[in-house]
Amino acid sequence: MITNPYEGATSQGHWKIEQIEKYLPLVKRIAGRLAIALPQHVDEDDLIGYGVFGLLDALERFDLARGVKFETYANLRIRGSMIDGLRTMDWVPHSARQKVKHIQEAFAKVEATLGRPAEVDEVATYLQMDVRELEGAIQQGQMLNLTSLDELSTGDEGENLSPLSMLKDPEAQEAFQEVEIEEQHKILANAIEKLPEKEKLVVALYYQEDLTLKEIAAVMSLSESRISQLHSQAILRLRGRLSRQKKNLF
Repeated sequence: MITNPYEGATSQGHWKIEQIEKYLPLVKRIAGRLAIALPQHVDEDDLIGYGVFGLLDALERFDLARGVKFETYANLRIRGSMIDGLRTMDWVPHSARQKVKHIQEAFAKVEATLGRPAEVDEVATYLQMDVRELEGAIQQGQMLNLTSLDELSTGDEGENLSPLSMLKDPEAQEAFQEVEIEEQHKILANAIEKLPEKEKLVVALYYQEDLTLKEIAAVMSLSESRISQLHSQAILRLRGRLSRQKKNLF
């Protein structure tokens, strides 16, 4: 836990309030970034509320000996708390998850056949679906993309590795692990390079420049809903392509 400069329950309460006020901009920014993978009806204030709980958890659990900055640790706790809160809503039905997986596989198959990025209408034709139905399914499954490019890793036995679980002492990293991570990054970079230009730009602005949904929409002069759609399509393509690799990135 971060060293508390105060003593006593009352002073501790004041200290927590000060810390919440100090890091509230971080909570709001994380909420703004998660918005890219959420339907428009999800209230950003709800995300911020979940994020504050994550911040409080980070303040209680932070250990300086872990070798990471508090902001890095808090970012993961806040984001994780927001995602956990959204999942309790259970507004992504199992049928939607199955449909999104089916669409993901379809994107990969069509693109493998064409040798280029597939258009939405081409995938819709392959699936014998109406384009609007396909786009609706992608939108409905947007929450599935919350664990997207920054969590495309699994362990040696196939277990999911969250970013938090991979916060280790750099000196403890084995050489083969570093080589494996580097290889995964190369595969991912190659897959991103093959995306359509607009999707590639959204991915770059979001994951490399750390822009929020609103900021990306302003840069590209597109609506927030269109940016969210492009992001979802990009993640579907990447998941489809990377699932064909033997590196078990998922």
